[in-house]
Amino acid sequence: MRTENQRAWLFVIPVLLLVAFNALVPLMTVVNYSVQETFGNNVFFWHGVGWFQDVLRSPRFHEALARQLLFTTLILLIEIPLGVAIALAMPRSGPWVSVCLVLMALPLLIPWNVVGAMWNIFALPDIGLMGYALNTWFGIDFNYTRDPVAAWFTIILMDVWHWTSLVVLLAYAGLVSIPDAYYQAAKIDGARPWAVFRHIQLPKMNRVLTIAVLLRFMDSFNIYTEVSVLTGGGPGNSTTLLSIDLVKIALGQFDLGPAAAMSLIYFLVTLLVSWVFFTVMTRGDQQ
Repeated sequence: MRTENQRAWLFVIPVLLLVAFNALVPLMTVVNYSVQETFGNNVFFWHGVGWFQDVLRSPRFHEALARQLLFTTLILLIEIPLGVAIALAMPRSGPWVSVCLVLMALPLLIPWNVVGAMWNIFALPDIGLMGYALNTWFGIDFNYTRDPVAAWFTIILMDVWHWTSLVVLLAYAGLVSIPDAYYQAAKIDGARPWAVFRHIQLPKMNRVLTIAVLLRFMDSFNIYTEVSVLTGGGPGNSTTLLSIDLVKIALGQFDLGPAAAMSLIYFLVTLLVSWVFFTVMTRGDQQ
């Protein structure tokens, strides 16, 4: 009779305890603030679910949530198909494979605040390469500091440049794992490229695309640093996503109760939508 060795848990348990401690303590602090009111001097009063009711009834919260959902939807609609298309175009063998993989990985190595600062300079209408080219060479009145449409175009383009590489690398990993026998059988049957993609490549990439969608949803739905550095939520409130509005309430206005309630709602929305994505995309595998 074969017995399993459980000693590996001795190395894993300390890490799990450390992660649980680092996660639970801040979470319980947020929960504590979300149900209490304070007037200073570290004196708290029970407020119940009042902050949650105020947040859910606030037009400001609904507008910020709508902007966040719009941003995330656009990001998923652009980056997932674009990443798959680039992965399909990349070579499967030869010296160019390493070059392409390194080029794809480079944007992912840049810190988030540096990405925002880079695009802040890159998109300036007077001295930025993109801003100057659009205004001078193409005759487009582009100024992301004053025009909400230009601001949205800039933050979406920035995120696409920064994070499409992640989708590319995941999709490419799924493609190179497909055995050559599938392609040989398709060639014998005279299958066209679209049929090969539809019946061979796409099903084999299903799991990695599920991971890509989940990661890109969570990252884009919780984005803060890049947009904050680039636009600061402006012009006006046009790019004030939910994450930026949450920081403004917590640190700018120092309304800890509403900010804590909003952060918990934010967390639950992220958790719920991620669960829906995962359930829908893995339903076929379970069947």
